Amino acid sequence: MSPEVNTSRLYVGLDVSLKETSICIIVDDERIVWRGQTASTPDAIATAIGEHASGVYRIGLESGQLSTWLFHELTALGLPVICIDARHAKAVLSMKINKTDANDALGLAQIMRVGWFREVTVKSMDCYAVKALLVVRAQLVSQITTFKNCIRGILKAFGIVLPRGLRSQFPARVREAIASYPSVCQVLEPMLRTLEATRAQLIVYDRLVRQAASSDDTARQLMSAPGVGVVVALAYICGIEDPARFKRSSSVGAYFGMTPKLYQSGEVNRTGRISRCGDGMVRGYLFEAAKVLLARASRPSALKAWGEQLRVRMGSKKATMAVARKLAVILHRMWVTGRSFDFGTAN
Repeated sequence: MSPEVNTSRLYVGLDVSLKETSICIIVDDERIVWRGQTASTPDAIATAIGEHASGVYRIGLESGQLSTWLFHELTALGLPVICIDARHAKAVLSMKINKTDANDALGLAQIMRVGWFREVTVKSMDCYAVKALLVVRAQLVSQITTFKNCIRGILKAFGIVLPRGLRSQFPARVREAIASYPSVCQVLEPMLRTLEATRAQLIVYDRLVRQAASSDDTARQLMSAPGVGVVVALAYICGIEDPARFKRSSSVGAYFGMTPKLYQSGEVNRTGRISRCGDGMVRGYLFEAAKVLLARASRPSALKAWGEQLRVRMGSKKATMAVARKLAVILHRMWVTGRSFDFGTAN
């Protein structure tokens, strides 16, 4: 390595895949110091960087499946790792004619050198453990809904229409309805048993979610808001983790992709649909909480009254999303101030 290289800052780009990681090391004048591949493990990556980029200034990797684990492990080894938004990186890397892992690693190193990146906040592993619990629970809920819809569709071919809203009574009602159809019983009985087993496991996860919420003071505080239950509160906490990240509570709505997109160019200036950026699970739960607040909350509140006025003016769906966005802002404000929900104030 030349003396000029030794006095320059070193920047590393990591293009991570499940098995191998492409590494590219450059200096301030864009000269490539070293490039190669190593196993996608923290020790292997740290060893390669230690051999070829001792005293590295920045290490960049995209957000992805392994980014959380690698970020925490490499940070624990004392490396200056930065996790950047994959969408932001894609916009830069797409400028290259040839898409290869080596070129992507070089592009990430150049992004680190220029400093034109959006850093992603990598949450703690404890936070991701709670998030994993919510993700698995949501998957079970989705599977139960799929099973029920499939069974209802089959029964309609035989002129059997079950009432809506059946929960634990659903298998018993189906067996009762198909008792006179032996061939249908033979087809649906295994699915009904699978449905019952899945529902039993969902009860286990529901118990774990309630335990997690009951031991969290912030979750109990957020649950004072109408429509916010244990699942919504925990998902919201995992989605933000540290409320100090936001200088203004009003930024939370945009963070969860609940604000309209804006397109302005010359004389063109139009507002589109919501951006749908950020955590889709949290956004969905906030929307469901807003639906419950508007349709089922018995205690009057300024937020509900505001939402009902919007529903008359712009329709149910847009009004519900507006209430969900304001609810996200209110929950953050409650978290910061340590206060419970104020039923007399809409903001």
